[in-house]
Amino acid sequence: MSSTRWGPKLTGAVGNVLEWYDFAVFGFVAPLMSSQFFPASDKTSALIKTFGVFAAGYLARPIGGVLFGQIGDRLGRKRALQLSVAMMAIPTSLMTILPTHEQVGLLAPILLVVLRLAQGLSVGGEFIGSSTYLVEVAPEGRRASSGSWTMFGAVLGLLLGSAVATLAHHLLTPAQISTWGWRLPFLGGLLIGIIGWQMRHGLHETAEFVEMQRTGNIEKQPVVKALKEAPLQVIQVAGIALLLGVGIYTLFVWMPTYLTNFVKPPIANALLINTLAMAFMLVLMPLAGRLGDLIGYKTVLVASSLGIGLTAYPLFRWMDSGSVVAVSVAMGVFAVFMAGLQATLAVAMAELFPPRLRFSGTAIGYNLTLALFGGTAPLFATWLIAKTGDLTSPAWYLTVVAIVSLLFTLSIQTHQEKKMEN
Repeated sequence: MSSTRWGPKLTGAVGNVLEWYDFAVFGFVAPLMSSQFFPASDKTSALIKTFGVFAAGYLARPIGGVLFGQIGDRLGRKRALQLSVAMMAIPTSLMTILPTHEQVGLLAPILLVVLRLAQGLSVGGEFIGSSTYLVEVAPEGRRASSGSWTMFGAVLGLLLGSAVATLAHHLLTPAQISTWGWRLPFLGGLLIGIIGWQMRHGLHETAEFVEMQRTGNIEKQPVVKALKEAPLQVIQVAGIALLLGVGIYTLFVWMPTYLTNFVKPPIANALLINTLAMAFMLVLMPLAGRLGDLIGYKTVLVASSLGIGLTAYPLFRWMDSGSVVAVSVAMGVFAVFMAGLQATLAVAMAELFPPRLRFSGTAIGYNLTLALFGGTAPLFATWLIAKTGDLTSPAWYLTVVAIVSLLFTLSIQTHQEKKMEN
């Protein structure tokens, strides 16, 4: 199998399927894993510790971003993409045989953290690598559409993770799921990893990187150069990516936990609703990418950030009623806004940097935000409710984050805007 056979969009997106599938599965089965690795009489305390491990994977992302930034800007986009998908498959496979606290005591949560850190290193390079690759191989006027496939793969991974978790809940008893059934979804990650490696075996380098090689315009220290020459752009990437990190993990990874553990009455089919909402979002993303090409990606980003900022609180209040209809409609609305945000983010970040600094500059800003705010979103949302007793408290956090991202989005200057000035 080669990239020629599969096409650049699928080849670029497949790594995100694997990496977001695994991160999503962990989020979905966290309530089941908590008792296996953090036995405690307080269920909420064990859950917070488990989501803390979830966040630990994100703390390794900036390191992974620096590592893969060096590889992507010095050795090539394809080399970084091939390495990242291979690095993710190994720790994902080991999750299926990880011993529990009852078997090895304190070593169990330590091993769990080590595997999460290894996965975080890989994720630090995969998303940025695929978004850079897809934007660079896109034809003129199609950069938003092509870049949207990066998040298409990510959401597909989330969708598959949610679907597999839902299937496990339907096929296994609660006792089976809590003891050994939570391991089964991680086997799917191994299969995706093997397929991804095969698809990327014959990956072609982008024309922009080939031109960099031809002209000798390759930086020896791209990470350092990006921080020295384009610190504002790094900060802008961090700002516009903030809502993506907090939004996707609050609304589509943590949400099933929220609906089954905090909302009264609990939503029994929360995973199914979550899966359907992500499927809806997946369908919308290519359309949102095309819309970004037609009316400008900045316009779509602004509208999406504004939409989440205005609707987060009322939609959370509505979901707190415990109505299946309310939850389904609210998740559908969130899916519309998140589709616009995700479809246009890749091109927005890529266009902030010249090709020689693109991989590194984007990786630093994006991964720093995802480490500090994205991976900690489920932990922080759970803590907010436990601390305040207010089920709508995560919505206020989302609102503030949306406003911050909106301001950063307004601050960026697109290539089209620069041309009009000149």
